[in-house]
Amino acid sequence: QVQLVESGGGLVQAGGSLRLSCAASGRTFSRSAVGWFRQVPRKEREFIAAISWSGLNAYYFDSANGRISIYRDNAKNTVYLQINSLKPEDTAGYYCAASPPSDSSDTVYTEREMYNYWGQGTQVTVSS
Repeated sequence: QVQLVESGGGLVQAGGSLRLSCAASGRTFSRSAVGWFRQVPRKEREFIAAISWSGLNAYYFDSANGRISIYRDNAKNTVYLQINSLKPEDTAGYYCAASPPSDSSDTVYTEREMYNYWGQGTQVTVSS
């Protein structure tokens, strides 16, 4: 069992930066791929970024444009999402998710269905 807690969201002006954290408990987290998603009301949860459990492979959604980076510290059971040059359209609830443990150290997933542990989310609001 893995439990995830996101933090680091808040209100920020356009052009600013935030680092979101996803802290996990559970022995298998170090062998789980982790993804970040975001959601606004009345829309589907959108994939943002994912990282393999080795930390060596990362994948980003098309609109990342170099503004977003994902990385992890398995010693701290934490995955981070750095977002720079924030825009008002980045306003959303941000959620992290962990996949079941795997022997494949470099696999990443973009599909929500591949993740079976989810956090409660952290709100990011970007003012113009």
